[in-house]
Amino acid sequence: MVIAGVVIEKRDEKKLKVLGVKDSKALSPKKREELAKEIEDIAKNIVVFRVPACKIFSYSKERIKLDELEAIKVAQLIELLDAKKFYIDSLGNVDSKPGRFEKLIRKNMDKKVELIVENKADERYPVVSAASIIAKVERDKAIEELKRKVKFNFGVGYSHDARTIEFLEKVFLEYEKKPSFIRWHWDTVEHIAEKLWREGKKMQPWVKAEILKGKSWQKRIKDFFKKKKLCD
Repeated sequence: MVIAGVVIEKRDEKKLKVLGVKDSKALSPKKREELAKEIEDIAKNIVVFRVPACKIFSYSKERIKLDELEAIKVAQLIELLDAKKFYIDSLGNVDSKPGRFEKLIRKNMDKKVELIVENKADERYPVVSAASIIAKVERDKAIEELKRKVKFNFGVGYSHDARTIEFLEKVFLEYEKKPSFIRWHWDTVEHIAEKLWREGKKMQPWVKAEILKGKSWQKRIKDFFKKKKLCD
């Protein structure tokens, strides 16, 4: 997880519009990098938080959900940044409810400031788009660093990318130890492990012990008949 906060003077907002700053997802990686440099020159202050997968996993074991963790980090950004008004995109959190997300943020901060929390704020407010671009560029850097470390091009790291799925399968089949760079409470992790298990693939012992948690065909069949009512 990468979260960024950008502070600009009101008079400089037009400069962001002139640059063509918009939702980072609508921009190519090259364009994001170009704009990030321009944003750094315009911004009064920028703060970026990287939250590694191992840290997210440790929070999840303490029953802190992803949206709560995001709210904690946003609150920390606000405490560090010198501004009276903050625009926040709430669509990144799990349930995407701006009012609830704002309450979670305020719960974790002491500073008295104005918060504008909206879904798709990065499409409405240039400063939010700027923060989105900075965060995306930082995430891209982190992804490239990890690719070099594992010596495998696993794509963008999202479940829609076939290369990401291929890499998860490789981890389950070949890694003798559970790596710390994967978000283990991610639903895709269990889905891929179960798929390999159904296919009869020989996975590493830690996968069955920690991901599948000792599941067996006998238990699956028992659960199937327990849930499905048979015909009389």
